[in-house]
Amino acid sequence: MIRISTIFIAICMVLVAASLGLVLYAVAGISGTESAIVALTALTFLILYNAVSMRLRDRSDVGSQIADLSRGTADLARQVAEFGRRLAAIEGRIASSNSANSDRVQSVVGEINELGGLVRQLAATVSTHEDLLAGSAPAPSPTPVARLETDAPVDLIAPVEERQAAPPPLPASPPRPAAPAAQARTANALQAVNGRNQTQLLATLRNAIDENRIDIFLQPMVTLPQRKVRFYEAVTRVRDERDQLIAAEEFISIAEASGLIGRIDNMVLLRCVQVLRRLMVRNKDVGVFCNIAASTLGNSTTFAQCLDFLEANRALAPSLVLEFKQSTFRGLGPTETENLAALAQRGFRFSIDHVTDLRIEPRELADRGVRFIKVPASLLLDPKQASASDIHPSDLSDLLGRFGIDLIAERIEGERAVVDLLDYDVRFGQGFLFAPPRPLRPEGASATGVASPSQAHDIQGSNGSGTSSPSATSGTISSATSAATPAAPSQRLTGNAALARRI
Repeated sequence: MIRISTIFIAICMVLVAASLGLVLYAVAGISGTESAIVALTALTFLILYNAVSMRLRDRSDVGSQIADLSRGTADLARQVAEFGRRLAAIEGRIASSNSANSDRVQSVVGEINELGGLVRQLAATVSTHEDLLAGSAPAPSPTPVARLETDAPVDLIAPVEERQAAPPPLPASPPRPAAPAAQARTANALQAVNGRNQTQLLATLRNAIDENRIDIFLQPMVTLPQRKVRFYEAVTRVRDERDQLIAAEEFISIAEASGLIGRIDNMVLLRCVQVLRRLMVRNKDVGVFCNIAASTLGNSTTFAQCLDFLEANRALAPSLVLEFKQSTFRGLGPTETENLAALAQRGFRFSIDHVTDLRIEPRELADRGVRFIKVPASLLLDPKQASASDIHPSDLSDLLGRFGIDLIAERIEGERAVVDLLDYDVRFGQGFLFAPPRPLRPEGASATGVASPSQAHDIQGSNGSGTSSPSATSGTISSATSAATPAAPSQRLTGNAALARRI
């Protein structure tokens, strides 16, 4: 756009040229044509002079701008150098602080290692004393149960009867011959199991389902080394017509072959939710592991009922862990995978048990919602597993922890196994050393009712009203367990009396 000063200069040049022509025409007496020629010539010189002067002025302006740009670049370079110096100083401070922190961490690690050595020495001393007590006892006695530090309502669990006594711990020295009385009891138990053929067992199983004789036993999972109860595993037991208990290992295969496992899983799932509601009344951090069979996961009708029931109790998802076998996860089909994803979308977490080898893909399991893996202590401590698996067992806990999976060592039966597992950084333990599976203790105020069989296994009917209230739930548990559990003793021996009784 033309500036106003340029227009003003042009007007002035025209006026000067015209004035010169008029002066020559009027004063000098030159003709009009010659006066016009002289005026045009003067105007041309004025235009050329203005153009040259403007070009020179622009050149001087460009030079000053280049000089200013050079000064600005130099200032910027100085500022960058200053920032680099400050950054180097900050990096030096961070490096010095990191070295100081590493020294502190090393000192803390040294103290922890010393504490670990003291704990191992203490555990070895306790194990030696137990061996001495076991050697001096006149007759075999049940394994002393370790003290559990727990905030969970332990009075929910009734004392174990003599027929569910824990097996003795694994001996470190060569095994001593068993007493004749113990051999006789073992022989009688094996004869009773073998004497019950599959036909009789199937009939007993059908009657137990129809008459609501499916009982739940709870076995705690404790933190190591504190031995504080963190979870409970629901163990299924079936009572026959004579109120004799049948373990899950005896009837699971027959139930899966006859198609009864779906009804059993429905009843167990209902009981687990009821038990979890009772536990959470006093401790919100406790959880329950509930076993689900592979055939239930693949049966669309049975799984639809389970899914509806779990959807109605979705608020308990963080505390209810669904447990599957390792073989089930390795043999998942399209239907099972879709059903498993539906449970994971509703917030339920999964656990894997019956682990037979340590060839585990933690990333794949974590993507499917697995948050716990239960490995037998004997498998973790087996030296052959270091060469047979892709990872050393001592590094398995750290590897699973990177993907949010906790390792649980199960079937722990001796103190020495606990000491070795602490070196493997195992956080949770389960086994007869801590406590055997125990039946539910009836709730006194609600133990007078009688539960009908339809209430025990009709999960779909219980979903009609959504989630049940805690009072109704506790009443159902009490009535279901009052027929399965013998009356608890009025007083439980504690302290020195319990120790004297065990000795």
